[in-house]
Amino acid sequence: MFSNKLQTNPSSRPRHRLPLAVALSATLAFASVPVAGMAQRTAWAEDIDTNVQADAAQQEVERTAAEYDQAISRIDDLNRQIADNEARIAEIEEALPAQQERSSAAAVKLYKTQASTPGLLEMVLGSDNIVDFLTSLEYVSHIYSSNQAEIKRLGELKGELDQTHRDLSQAKKDADAEAANAEAALSAAQQARQEAQRKAQEEAARQAEEAAKAAEAEAAKAEAAKEADKQEQADSASAPAAAEAAGGSSAGTVEAPSDDGANWASERDVFVAQWAGRIDAYLAGSPMAGTGKVFAEAAWDYGVDPRWSPAISNTESSKGLYCSGSCNAWGWGGCSWGSWEEAIRDHVAGLARGYGYTISVEAAKKYCPPNWEHWYNATLAQMNMI
Repeated sequence: MFSNKLQTNPSSRPRHRLPLAVALSATLAFASVPVAGMAQRTAWAEDIDTNVQADAAQQEVERTAAEYDQAISRIDDLNRQIADNEARIAEIEEALPAQQERSSAAAVKLYKTQASTPGLLEMVLGSDNIVDFLTSLEYVSHIYSSNQAEIKRLGELKGELDQTHRDLSQAKKDADAEAANAEAALSAAQQARQEAQRKAQEEAARQAEEAAKAAEAEAAKAEAAKEADKQEQADSASAPAAAEAAGGSSAGTVEAPSDDGANWASERDVFVAQWAGRIDAYLAGSPMAGTGKVFAEAAWDYGVDPRWSPAISNTESSKGLYCSGSCNAWGWGGCSWGSWEEAIRDHVAGLARGYGYTISVEAAKKYCPPNWEHWYNATLAQMNMI
């Protein structure tokens, strides 16, 4: 009898062979379908210049940042030197009274030894033999040297104390001078960044307005073409399709970037503390979580909108989830880095030197020519979330 159960032996199943061309077409078609949740890379990576030279304004921003950092570092070094000098002065002053007593006692002993010690000829004549003479001579020499060492040590301590006081005084003068340098560098840095911020926001607003006008003109042109088609093909069945095609060619609109609210009048540490927290909150739960401080420090050093680079990382890679290279969350050329810190600083520097202070229509067209408008709107929306 034959069983009515389904055959489960693979060798007994009927085999259906797909033609090679069909299988290959299906594979390619599947490969072109985006995987759910995966960010689509939109940057025109091969056209991104990752080694743009800074213009004069950007060089001024970076120069003032470097001068300020150097002044602060020098102040830290001088403060450590001052603390070391003060600690050493305290040690010497604490040890000095006891050394003074030992030196005084040594001087008395030395005087008494000199007064009671016979001359060399007397020592020779008074010794029973050469060994006795050498022993007496060594004893006297030891008394002399030990007492003289105590007296010398007192002089050395007093000399070191005087020199340390002079070093301390000079270090304080140098620290005051460096503080003035740091203040001047900070003021210059703040002015350079405020000016860059003002110009960039005005220029970005102008570009957005021009893009909006261009979109309106394109829409008006499409509408005129649509009306012309209606007049020419009023009785034609193809008129609706032609009108629809004409209407679909109009461009969309873009908004001007919002004010980033970056307070460049604040000191570096205050600026970094403020923005590190905001960026960390934005990147929470992503592969880039915890890098807010690096973004904020880089934004200060290169004078850019602190929201820009983090927002691009979402547009390009879902905040580092789908990188185009090691730690390359921005579709930044063919670059790869060994750490997020290195990558973030390089990307922020590249934005500052090649794309400006903040997002703009021109920057979007340069960063992502194929669909700059979508890239601009998507990135700006993310910037507004930070």
